Formats: sequence, C-alpha cells, structure tokens
Amino acid sequence: MKKFNTQQEEFWASSFGVDYIDRNKSDDLLASNLNFFSKSLKQAGKISSCIEFGANIGMNLRALKLLFPQISMNAVEINEEAASQLSSLIGKEKVYSGSIFEYQADTAFDLALIKGVLIHINPDMLQTVYEKLYSASKKYVLIGEYYNPSPVAIPYRGHQDKLFKRDFAGEFLDKYSDFKLIDYGFSYRRDVSFPQDDITWFLLEKVSQV
Repeated sequence: MKKFNTQQEEFWASSFGVDYIDRNKSDDLLASNLNFFSKSLKQAGKISSCIEFGANIGMNLRALKLLFPQISMNAVEINEEAASQLSSLIGKEKVYSGSIFEYQADTAFDLALIKGVLIHINPDMLQTVYEKLYSASKKYVLIGEYYNPSPVAIPYRGHQDKLFKRDFAGEFLDKYSDFKLIDYGFSYRRDVSFPQDDITWFLLEKVSQV
C-alpha cells in the first residue's frame, strides 16, 4: 500500500476502507441519499457538473445522477478497491485514485461535494481540504458532516483519532468571504423513512461566480 502522510489516510486506504464498502451499498442507503440531496440541493437549481471528495463506490453520485440525469460526475477516492468500483460507475478518467491532499483541480465544477469525510480528516490538514473544495467549485459547495460548535474527537468503531466533529462549514465561510450560506438542515439516523446518520448539511454559494 502506498505510504501516506497521516494515519487517517492510511486507515481509509487499508482493509478498513474496503470493509466500509460492504456496509454502505444498500438500496435503502440509495433511497436515503436521494431524499438527502433533493432537500440539500433544492436551492441550487440545476447542477450540470460535480466532484465528490471521498466518494467511496459512488452511492452519493448514484443519487445525484437520478436527480440530475445529465450531470457530469467526477470524484476523488483514496481506497483503491472503492476507486476501482467507482471507475466502473463514472469512468476511470473521472476518478482521481489517491489522497485528497494530493488532488490538484485543473477545472471547476458546479458543485463540490464532501459528505461524511471531513470528520475523518486529520485536523491539521483541514485547511488544505477547504482549499481543495474552494478551488474545485464554481457555484456551490455542499458540506454534510457531524456538527459540533467546537472541535472534539470521539472514538470511531473502537479506534482513536479517527473521527472529529466541529463547525466545518463555519470555518469554510470564515476562510472564504466570496461564499455565503444559502441553506442548511439536519438528517436524523432515526428517521423512519430515510435515515442518514445524524448529518448536518450546509449549502454554500459562491457570490462571484466564474
């Protein structure tokens, strides 16, 4: 396996990341994702192109394709097995197989998406990921993560220093004044129809679009 700069990258590139695939590929999850994006992107209008950071096998992208059939999909994924399956879905040329930190945006998309990924990033590297999101977006950034008003680390499936909660969207808005908040919401893990693992989402719009 390739050597990475942080223990969190190595964790997700390893067999743990492969095991994650089987836990997150059900039809029920696809239905929940479809509900999630129909709400979180309601204020965005038509989305023609997107990039997802940490896409795994593309369950979020599958839902976006149902909502926006003509959308051009791109992705960044660190786990090789997940990236391989993702390539079968959207095309190998549309998948960057490697760390988010190493991805270099050569174009911008209508939507830059990150969902359930920032919580697993080494806190010292968050500013780098915010910059990747910023550079990849020409209209919108959608952040969907566990929220906490102040930074906190909590155990994750028996592992330490693998899950962090904070106000990711607030930090992004503080860093980039040309983005504004246009919508936000919460998806509850006990929702009887469309559970979504307690995700708080924030839709951010670029004020001066290019």
